[in-house]
Amino acid sequence: MEGETTSKKKMLATLVGCNYAGMRNELRGCINDVEAARGTLVARFGFAPADVAVLTDGRGAKVLPTGANIKRALADMIARAAPGDVLFFHYSGHGTLVPPRHGHGHDGDDREEEAIVPCDFNLVTDVDFRQLVDRVPQGASFTMVSDSCHSGGLIDQEKEQIGPSVQSDSAGSPPLAAPARTARFIPYGALLDHLSGVSGMPSSHHAADHLLALFGADASAKFHGAHGGKLSAAAAALLPDEGILLSGCQTDETSADVAAEDEEEGGGKACGAFSSAVQSVLAAHPAPLSNRELVARARAVLDEQGFEQHPCLYCSDANAEAPFLSQEDTAVGAASQIMSSSAL
Repeated sequence: MEGETTSKKKMLATLVGCNYAGMRNELRGCINDVEAARGTLVARFGFAPADVAVLTDGRGAKVLPTGANIKRALADMIARAAPGDVLFFHYSGHGTLVPPRHGHGHDGDDREEEAIVPCDFNLVTDVDFRQLVDRVPQGASFTMVSDSCHSGGLIDQEKEQIGPSVQSDSAGSPPLAAPARTARFIPYGALLDHLSGVSGMPSSHHAADHLLALFGADASAKFHGAHGGKLSAAAAALLPDEGILLSGCQTDETSADVAAEDEEEGGGKACGAFSSAVQSVLAAHPAPLSNRELVARARAVLDEQGFEQHPCLYCSDANAEAPFLSQEDTAVGAASQIMSSSAL
């Protein structure tokens, strides 16, 4: 029995939800997304409650989802991992796009890059997620679900499997007219205004200048000189890659935050459209689904509901066909019934 216990794979998760209460860019459904995800991880996939770290900016939260705390929680989770372990990160909150910093371009690439917006606005960028994934032990897996705007490509240099550059199998009829929803997006100008108000520096400065002044070493690696650049495609291809990104939308799209009165299937709770779609697909399909199948089915659900966002999948070819969170048939049974009756 001792041998079986020590060899059993660990299943570790970090869940982050930012509602930004009281701010101009307040959201409603992000903490609800995290609570639903936690219930599903435990009931369906067999995660131990003690191995699911939750960071929200809700009232009375013990650990706030600041940029430094999110990166620390993910680094701690990865440090515990061994080959064969399953790591999961869910983020619900605002996303943004960061333009290139003048005079700091890399390889002539002038495109805007993706980032999530923690509660203290200390951005966590695609470069940070690339560095985290590169530390995952070979043979383990790191699955990331990001229900935020411009979330496609949040793991830098990850291969696109479903997205704007790859034909999707879920193309359907034109979307139905949908009621207005709140986009989980902070425009770059609004980001600068907020950072300027905190740093005291003119908003004409690049976000990197504000973030480095405010957070120093805790600012994104993207903004720290030699560590701020993207990996070349050739270098990335040589690295063992255990990252799997399920994004709520394409890089050029927004993800919707759905108000309580607008979400019938969520039991009247505000939620993220993508998070709700993932929960609906999992509830309807208790048997294991591949990462590709889950994203394709979530796309179809959102299309039927009239949302103009297209979830994407970024990972290796092998991980695209691997079961979501390495679910095994034996994990279905009664556990899926518990999940279906929970608040999804």
